[in-house]
Order: sequence, then C-alpha cells, then structure tokens
Amino acid sequence: MDPLFHLLNVLPYSFLRPPRLRLKLPTITLPSAMTVFSLVLLTYFMVVSGVVYDVIVEPPGIGSTQDPRTGTVRPVVFMSGRVNGQYIIEGLSSGFMFVLGGLGIILMDLAISPNRPKSVKISFAAAGVSSMVIAYVMSMLFLRIKIPGYLA
Repeated sequence: MDPLFHLLNVLPYSFLRPPRLRLKLPTITLPSAMTVFSLVLLTYFMVVSGVVYDVIVEPPGIGSTQDPRTGTVRPVVFMSGRVNGQYIIEGLSSGFMFVLGGLGIILMDLAISPNRPKSVKISFAAAGVSSMVIAYVMSMLFLRIKIPGYLA
C-alpha cells in the first residue's frame, strides 16, 4: 500500500471522531386490506373500461347519427359494428358492468360466512345474485348493440 495513501486514510481519523447520532427510522404503516382492495378494484375498472385506449386515441364522449326519416341528429353511445373502437361512455359503462359482476361474486362469498346472521347472509346472497344477473344481462345487451347479429 502506498504510504501517502495510508497517511491520508489514518491521519484525519486520529483527531476527528464521528458524531454519535441516534437516528429514528421512519415507520411506514401498511395500508389496510380494504384500501388495497379498493386500489385493485379501481385499477381493474380502469383497465376493462379502456382508459388507456381513451387517453391514446382520444375518442369523443358520445357520437351522433342522423335519423333518415326525420333528419334530426340523435346521440349514439355505442360505436356499432366496430369492435376495435369505442366512445368514452361506452367503455365506462361496460367497465362498470364488469365491476358490478365482480362485486356480485364478492357479495356471494360474503354470504357463506359462518359468523353472520341468517338475514344478513340472505341479503348478501340476494344482492350478489342480482348484481351478477344485471351485469350479465347488460353486458350481453351491450355486446348485441356493439355487434349486430352476434349471438342471435
């Protein structure tokens, strides 16, 4: 080892002492299970609603079409006949139906908990089944509007 390098490493520490500090590490609390679930559900809604598509392509919120008989312009929510395109409201409503179906499954799971009263179990089961049925029927309706003649 070079003597000059050794001297420069040893000499300053012969009269300088490091301070004695007691640092407190910051405590990070973990989020609750409901917070994590809410973030996952929100992310799922954003993904299935096509928010990334909406940001990139910037489609209009709703469309419009002219009635051939009267000539009046009426709003259109679904981009009929185009599978690879959507209006913003179309994506958000479809995403809401998917989330509603997922919440129905969660309510059905809560209905089989052994620690709940029977009336609460029945309420959870009824809300879960109705949520799933509404989500399925509306999703099929959206699909038939989107693609006429599909699943007919």
